[in-house]
Amino acid sequence: MRGVVFLGERDVALREFPDPTPGPGEVVLKMRSSGLCGSDLRPYRGPRRDPATVKICGHEPCGEVVALGPGVTHARLGDRVMVHHYLGCGECKYCRVGYSQLCLKDHITYGSSAHGGNAEYMLTAESTLVRLPDELTFEEGAAIACGTGTAYMALKRLDVSGRDTLAIYGQGPVGLSGTLLGSRMGARVIAVDIVPERLELARRHGAEVTINAAETDPVEAIRALTHGEGADAALDCTGNPEARVNAVRCARTFGRVCFVGEGNTTTFNVSPDIIHKQLTIYGSWTFSTVGLEECARFIADRKVPLREIITHRFRLDQAAEAFRTFDSGKTGKCVFVMD
Repeated sequence: MRGVVFLGERDVALREFPDPTPGPGEVVLKMRSSGLCGSDLRPYRGPRRDPATVKICGHEPCGEVVALGPGVTHARLGDRVMVHHYLGCGECKYCRVGYSQLCLKDHITYGSSAHGGNAEYMLTAESTLVRLPDELTFEEGAAIACGTGTAYMALKRLDVSGRDTLAIYGQGPVGLSGTLLGSRMGARVIAVDIVPERLELARRHGAEVTINAAETDPVEAIRALTHGEGADAALDCTGNPEARVNAVRCARTFGRVCFVGEGNTTTFNVSPDIIHKQLTIYGSWTFSTVGLEECARFIADRKVPLREIITHRFRLDQAAEAFRTFDSGKTGKCVFVMD
């Protein structure tokens, strides 16, 4: 089979690998779609890697079960599934509630420490599988399998509802998913970014107001839109230190703020910006298997048009073009389509 690997310094390759064979408790998926994620850009842009040790990338897999290993009890041939892209011990308290990325012993991450989904086939543990609702496409399933699911869980943690003005910093795939989902949860969404193309996507998919932070102070703009009080809730999807500070500063007294953007170090003026405002601040790292299923069902039941924020589709043999396009920072969601 063929699979995509990161070689570093913005170099990718499509390589041949042996077709996988499932062991005890494992299944093989015929990959139908796999998403590109902002966290992929770290190894993509990073230093050169040892070609002998690289794994197939892709941690947003969605496909069809085509082979079952011994001891598989629930999966069936032909099942349409997403993959929760972590595998832990399966026994600790976090694994038992579906948060295997928080495993107290250790965990692997598909697409990083184990072969991922940017391939023709994928070997994974049965315990990672989450059924894809029949109403959703494989492409939508790939989006939900990380970026969109991450946005959903952050909004759930913020307890977003129709009472809220919600500021979302960053309108890449995660932030744009947050805009789409937050508006369907009833919130008044204010989308913040510095890329005009992404702000236009946000306007089309649920943002009542968009703010270009390269031209306008977003904190002052959000206060002006909320009678001087600030947003009820703010979500940072950038990992950018300035955007994180602005997410905290734009929130009203007794407001809520959630961080999902990875990387960097940020300094806050804790007393005036957090303590004296009585803020509640959350960190949210992807989701559990239960949360992944809940997100997919929310999108299917409410007919959320997730497919409309998928702006680019690529074949595996277009991997170099795919990551070059995604690295431009001007796209919506990008996915590989294997059929």
